[in-house]
Amino acid sequence: MFADCTPGPTPIRIGDKWTARIIACLHEGPRRFSELQVPLHMVSPKVLTESLRAMARDGLLTRTAYPEIPPRVEYELTVLGRSLLEPMAAACAWSREHLGEVLGARAAHESRTSA
Repeated sequence: MFADCTPGPTPIRIGDKWTARIIACLHEGPRRFSELQVPLHMVSPKVLTESLRAMARDGLLTRTAYPEIPPRVEYELTVLGRSLLEPMAAACAWSREHLGEVLGARAAHESRTSA
């Protein structure tokens, strides 16, 4: 099962703190930076910019700058980025289905280790 999993740095940022949330925000179509800041208000502009740049570098989204005044920039998922929507939905469904079990396991662990 894990024969193709090689040790070393992960080449993509799927498991980082903000990638999944950014993908979720872009699933309905292109968004401007300010439009992403509304649902991602807990992310500083610097961190959001860094995350968007890294995701563009990894081919998960495109950044399109329009030659307008004022300047307009939009971010949109690529085909590669969109290919993550189904696995992310499956992970969310699994989380909802097993939330009680996970919380129970955490509570049991905490009661064993804090005694």
